[in-house]
Amino acid sequence: MLEDSLLPFSFPAVDRKKVTAAFDGGRLTSDGGVMLLAAAEKALGIAERLAPLITDRRNPRLVTHSVADILRARMLAIACGYEDADDLDHLRTDPGFKLACGRLPDSGTDLCSQPTVSRWENAPSLREVVRLTYAMIDTYCASYQRPPQAVTLDIDDTPDVVHGHQQLSLFNAHYDERCVLPIHVYDTATSRPVAVLLRTGTTPSGVEIRGHLRRLVRRIRSHWPNTRLTIRGDSHYGRAEVMAWCEANGLDYIFGLAGNTALDRLVEPVADEVRVHRAQAQAPVVRRYCETRYGAKSWHCQRRVGARIEATTQGLDIRYVVTNIAGGSAEWLYDSLYCARGQAENLIKLHKTQLASDRTSCRSPLANQVRLVLHTGAYWLMLKLRDAIPKPQPLATAEFTTLRMRLIKIAARIYRDRKPGADSLRRRASRGGIVRQLRTLSSTGRAVTAGACAPQPSDPVNRQRQTQ
Repeated sequence: MLEDSLLPFSFPAVDRKKVTAAFDGGRLTSDGGVMLLAAAEKALGIAERLAPLITDRRNPRLVTHSVADILRARMLAIACGYEDADDLDHLRTDPGFKLACGRLPDSGTDLCSQPTVSRWENAPSLREVVRLTYAMIDTYCASYQRPPQAVTLDIDDTPDVVHGHQQLSLFNAHYDERCVLPIHVYDTATSRPVAVLLRTGTTPSGVEIRGHLRRLVRRIRSHWPNTRLTIRGDSHYGRAEVMAWCEANGLDYIFGLAGNTALDRLVEPVADEVRVHRAQAQAPVVRRYCETRYGAKSWHCQRRVGARIEATTQGLDIRYVVTNIAGGSAEWLYDSLYCARGQAENLIKLHKTQLASDRTSCRSPLANQVRLVLHTGAYWLMLKLRDAIPKPQPLATAEFTTLRMRLIKIAARIYRDRKPGADSLRRRASRGGIVRQLRTLSSTGRAVTAGACAPQPSDPVNRQRQTQ
């Protein structure tokens, strides 16, 4: 049986100095930076926003852990790198986590355990899960102090490989895996998540994408009725149903377009010129841009198509985009506007790999969608923390894993101050200056949200409109 109080013991001397291991450090935590995340969560109010959307049928007089406390503890654990609910069996007594959740390290009750978290992940009904997903869209809209003039939303999906009998999982021949294929939507200019939707492992059809966009845009329009929205995605989102719906509802779009012989014939004069110029100049790469009007049989109309034509020593490569944006050159459409969607894939990696949102191991798709909501909440906490770092600091642009190692995984000793009822937290960190600068997180209040204090990055589509 292990004892809580162990006797000190010695290690071999180093440079004739005695080395002793003692266990009298007091209340210690290896996640001292969780207090920063707690301040970010308080400013965003995510747990308080989500909790009322889940029906709590418990007797209020017998409740130990409120729904808000359960969701808060789960999101803080995910942000700290504990993606499994069973990690809370150990974290529930951690003094740093207890303090972050508003409980005293000694006299306060322990946090919720894994069975409690699992029950509440599986508790919401279909209607409640829909409300939770809408609440994350509301969180995104509330992250702006005022409605922006224009926003570009990137939509993409990512494979979530399953290893059990999760519902909605199907075999995807492209990835050669049995998986689900959740859709991610981001405001790439600010790195803010808009929505994450669990769905089957098959490639989405045009009708399905149209339905998701219709519900997403309707929710955003309820907050921003006059904001110009641009939808951006790769070729399998550029379906006829999606483009027609965007045109009918006043949305701009730019999608990748798969090439075919008809398109190749339309741009052949420019392509031939590029090939000849590269051969004559013996250049390693020659690139040109052009545009044309093209209409597939399923479109029932002609649409603007931009082409990037590149000749190299390996041959000719042509990439196409289709859009309803009237302004801008073909080069701007492809290089500045469309290629910027690559940043969305980096954001998906932050969500999926650095916050482990692919841990959708529940059998029920509703429970797995709840998990995606909680992981998105953890994403907001990390983003809020990063946005609060002064821009000259290297960590202001760091990935979440780096932030976690530098600012959250900090050894700390929690002790009671001489003043009655006061608890203090001492940290030993080489980046104490940054931690002190982040103290504003705890005083911002709920009115200030992720990135709201910083100037809003200009949207590329809006910037192009202003120059016309």
